[in-house]
Amino acid sequence: MLWEDKVVLLTVLFIHISSLTAGSGEGQDNVQCAALNSTRWLEYRRQRATLQVQYLLLTRKNSDCAQRFNQDLVNKQSYFSFSHPTKVIIHGYRPLGSNASWLTELAQALLRAQDVNVLVVDWLYGASSAYNVVVENYKEVALQISVLINQLQKHGSKPESFHFIGVSLGAHVAGFVGTLFGGTIGRITGLDPAGPMFKGADTYDRLDPSDAQFVDAIHTDSDYFGISIPVGHVDYFLNGGQDQNGCARSRFATMFGYVICDHMRALHVYVSALNGSCTLTGIPCSSYEDFLKGSCVDCGVFKGRCPVIGLSENSGISVSPLPKEQKVFLLTTSSAPFCAHHILVKLEVSPLDKSAEVEVMLMTESLGTEYRFKLQTAVTVYRRVLAHQAALCEIHSIRLKNTGARFYRQADVHVKSVCISALPVLRHEEPLCVGPCDKKSPSKRSINDQVSLTET
Repeated sequence: MLWEDKVVLLTVLFIHISSLTAGSGEGQDNVQCAALNSTRWLEYRRQRATLQVQYLLLTRKNSDCAQRFNQDLVNKQSYFSFSHPTKVIIHGYRPLGSNASWLTELAQALLRAQDVNVLVVDWLYGASSAYNVVVENYKEVALQISVLINQLQKHGSKPESFHFIGVSLGAHVAGFVGTLFGGTIGRITGLDPAGPMFKGADTYDRLDPSDAQFVDAIHTDSDYFGISIPVGHVDYFLNGGQDQNGCARSRFATMFGYVICDHMRALHVYVSALNGSCTLTGIPCSSYEDFLKGSCVDCGVFKGRCPVIGLSENSGISVSPLPKEQKVFLLTTSSAPFCAHHILVKLEVSPLDKSAEVEVMLMTESLGTEYRFKLQTAVTVYRRVLAHQAALCEIHSIRLKNTGARFYRQADVHVKSVCISALPVLRHEEPLCVGPCDKKSPSKRSINDQVSLTET
């Protein structure tokens, strides 16, 4: 897609959302719940001349009633606790007429996971112009945020207690705040950091590992609005980082929804991880293609501990020094909670006279996951990583089917063995295998059900 086309799409996209607010929360009496700035056209026309940044504070004491917060309130009565860590949420580009209901969703998930201060940065009036104009504003937003953070540090907050979570363009805003503090900020998480106007930018102008003590990023739309290069210590590329399961692209009328679906998937997966639905583990690999081929099966680069999406310190890894721009890959399902188990399938066949196709289906009591292997005459061993909703121990049978074109396939395909392993592969863990040599191969664990290969 041409850059001009991306600007047009970014300018007209509409995100269906509602505001952070209101309700009666516990805590101070007679406190009016704060709301995000208005996105209505008339209000925007009145306010667009100045870049206004407001902050909404949420804690477990006022989780249903956001409190407006600024540097003048640092010394005054507020819900902010200097003894608690602080999560700072920064949105990105926002079309007119939109509010960000996901801000509430993310803030609530953070509060459920940890007892923290959550500061929501609302810079609507600087984020609702044409995309290229919005990009010109992001450093000024970062400067204003840095003033507040500096005040909080003067009153007792530690630099390492701040965790910035930036969505799209907000990730680069967070990155520049980190630059202003010399990389002393505790952590920055980028949720599909924006790509247009940033992919070729200097590291000073975009999110990079030097911006915080630990930087992680989740990539879900790197072929459109997300950035395609790694920008953190650890970069998660979900389903390759481009087209996401469940974000179907069909007619032009649904194109906007398709693009936003991919771009916002990083946020929804992150919220799912915060909710503890499952462990979302990344496996280091040089490319998505190599990952799918089963070329990368463990986390040796991290000394055996794979990074996990969420709030674990340094994503759960403990190597020193930390890696930089390390790509990790994982598969997800098409809908929340996006949980998937990585299973490596290894298929070995006898030499073929002509090409063929074999479907392998992994079965549980209620679920089945299949993949079709394209068999070639010069290759006898095939490997593929699949996403299965069930764990390896729940798979009770493997079904094989000859699915090649009727007049061109090889009618008889002799399968020597089918082996499955859970990823990441643990040391000394043997795969589960089925095939004619099971009884002669005591070193391999076996599935009891017989493998059958049939023609269709």
